Amino acid sequence: MTAGPTRYQTASGLTIIAEQTPTEAVNFSLWIRAGSAVESKGQNGMAHFLEHMIFKGTPNLAPGEFERQVEARGGVMNALTSQDYTCFYCTVAPSDFAAIAPLQIELVLKAQIPETEFERERQVVLEEIRRAEDNPRHRIFSQTLAAAFPKSPYGRPILGPAPVIQSLTPEAMRQHHRTHYHAANLTAVVVGNLPPETLIERVKAGFAPHLKPTPPPAHLPPWPEEVAITRAEEVQIYDRRLTQARLIMLWHVPGLSQLESTYALDVLARILAHGRTSRLIQSLREQRGLVSSLSARNYTQAHQGLFLISAHLQVEHIPAVRDEILRQIQDLQTQPVPASQLQQIQRQVANQFIFANEAPASRAGLYGYSEAIAQNLQAGLNYPHRIRALSPEDIQQATQTYLGPRNYRLVTFTPKAT
Repeated sequence: MTAGPTRYQTASGLTIIAEQTPTEAVNFSLWIRAGSAVESKGQNGMAHFLEHMIFKGTPNLAPGEFERQVEARGGVMNALTSQDYTCFYCTVAPSDFAAIAPLQIELVLKAQIPETEFERERQVVLEEIRRAEDNPRHRIFSQTLAAAFPKSPYGRPILGPAPVIQSLTPEAMRQHHRTHYHAANLTAVVVGNLPPETLIERVKAGFAPHLKPTPPPAHLPPWPEEVAITRAEEVQIYDRRLTQARLIMLWHVPGLSQLESTYALDVLARILAHGRTSRLIQSLREQRGLVSSLSARNYTQAHQGLFLISAHLQVEHIPAVRDEILRQIQDLQTQPVPASQLQQIQRQVANQFIFANEAPASRAGLYGYSEAIAQNLQAGLNYPHRIRALSPEDIQQATQTYLGPRNYRLVTFTPKAT
């Protein structure tokens, strides 16, 4: 057990989250509140491309030098871009943190974005887009988001379309970096076996040479709200590269701006389709053999979320599977989940959350996401408690409120035209 994270904010607006854990490692992550959702349509893919370019050096660090310094110490590092954020992280031994932290901070804040490296990395990103389009799982999820969010930036691919990537310029990327990569738009999280005061002081020291007056806030366009789905809709997509059809039923649900509403939906996903005894897997796979696999997920994002039920199946089974999903949801709307069943599922959800966040990297991810994206560090800490506090009536009300029989969109992917 640990004493929990310490939150510290500098006068420049930089937020630092630090926690000491007994594991002999330190994970250091920098969370920038700028993912693909802040991009215009004409710059779709910029945030992810910039993630690549961050590692191409600064005035003081040659391309590849940061990676060499981390690997020479036996550390690991990486980065990721989502719709809501970009994150850069590394894990090193506690004795190496003082040397690596200033380099990582400089790498992120002082990216040079040299033109020669830009053109070379553009080809790497284009190849990544080609590989993603060849991956059925990635391709289907990307097309599902496009079908779910025809107006919102959440419907655009994080990697961007190839023609847009071909059109981006180094100067446009430098402007994107200046706009979003500054202390007030960044959360630094450090978790490992050093006292929190030491961790905070070393992060502050690393940022000290780079802090400057905060630039004016980026003028982002108003977030476009999706038109509510008020009647059942179907989107059919023909994909000849598939060998089996896919069915995805989706509902618009609250995002992190309505955090209180998301807990019951997390539990509901498990009730419906997690494990052999869950309702849909028992009915559709174990008893009737209509699907080869099935899952449910409450996909939470900052502005808006999705509740997704997905299945692999034969084309001719699509109507029967859709109807059974709706029937099971209707049962949950009319009859509360038995308390004994709910308690077992609550224990599973809460314990898996706890077990998944034991390692320093996982804890840093929890704190970074909770503080930077949910803007509520306490919410991440209280998640197991909030799950355990749900009642059968809470699950029933969430099902009634968000999973209506007419406000869903059915997206089907078939290997041949139907």
